[in-house]
Formats: sequence, structure tokens, C-alpha cells
Amino acid sequence: MSPKKSDCSVYAVWATAWGPMAAAGGPRGLARVVLPHYQRRDLAELMAFEHPAATDDEAAFAELIELSRAYFNGRRVGFDDVACDLPPPGRLAGRVLRACRAIPYGETAGYARIAAAAGAEGKARATATALGRNPLPLVIPCHRVTYSDGRPGGFSAPGGVEQKQRMLALEAGG
Repeated sequence: MSPKKSDCSVYAVWATAWGPMAAAGGPRGLARVVLPHYQRRDLAELMAFEHPAATDDEAAFAELIELSRAYFNGRRVGFDDVACDLPPPGRLAGRVLRACRAIPYGETAGYARIAAAAGAEGKARATATALGRNPLPLVIPCHRVTYSDGRPGGFSAPGGVEQKQRMLALEAGG
């Protein structure tokens, strides 16, 4: 089951080369990531509204902050060591997010490939639905999942498909 907003005890908002981003988490790890899209003040208000019982604590996200800043400055980084609060592996969403997390920097994978890796061969649409609900974009790199013909497919994070294409271009080196 996905973490509930009330499970988040800390959040933070920080600057990156692409603009401010934010995260929230709790004892089981990172539960939410917001990619650069908002103004810092608006993003801070959003996080405080969504997580009223949480405290603003950048130190709790030091590793994520360092990695995300490096990423948006065009450096090849991995988020594999960032602890995440994911649905259990017995659920399709948990398996899909874990399969997506394994896509290396600079590479893409089709929805069907992710479905097969998640043990759900033939369930590309269900896989796309699970990825559309990904609460941890960038850390769970759903921007790297494309249609089999190479088209970008959807992206439910703020900024939509344009943001996805920018991220893929960044990883491609241009």
C-alpha cells in the first residue's frame, strides 16, 4: 500500500539548477518527491499543507538533496541508496516501481518490458497506471519509461511530457 500523507514526519524544499523541488518521508523512507516546477514559496506552502504534522528538515534529506542537485546539473548519479517507502512487492504497484527503479541512467525501457520485469507480462496498461501514480519521480525514474516505438508516453509529474523530455535530453547529454 502506498504511504499515507499522514505517515510523513518530515519534508523539505530546496533549490536545484532547474528550480525548487521537495520531498516528504517518514520512518520507512522517502514517500513523496516533487520535481522542479513550482515557485519555492508555493512549493513550501504545498508541502506544509499536505503534511501538516511534519516538520521542515533539510538534514533528513541530505543525500537526496545532494543527488538531485547533481542530477539537474547534468551529472550522472544514481538514487539506488535512497530508502523509499514503497508498496509491498506482493502488489503490482510495488513490483512495477521496483522494476522501474532498476532502469539505468541514460537508458529507457518500454512499458511492456517493465511489466515483464514486474512479473506482469502482458499488463502494460496496468503498468502504465502504476507508474502514473509514482509518488517518487526521479528516484523511481518513470521518466525513463517510453512506448515501445520510442515515443515518450505520459508523465503525470508537474511539467508533464515536456518535463519528461527535458530529463531524457539531460541524461542523453544534451
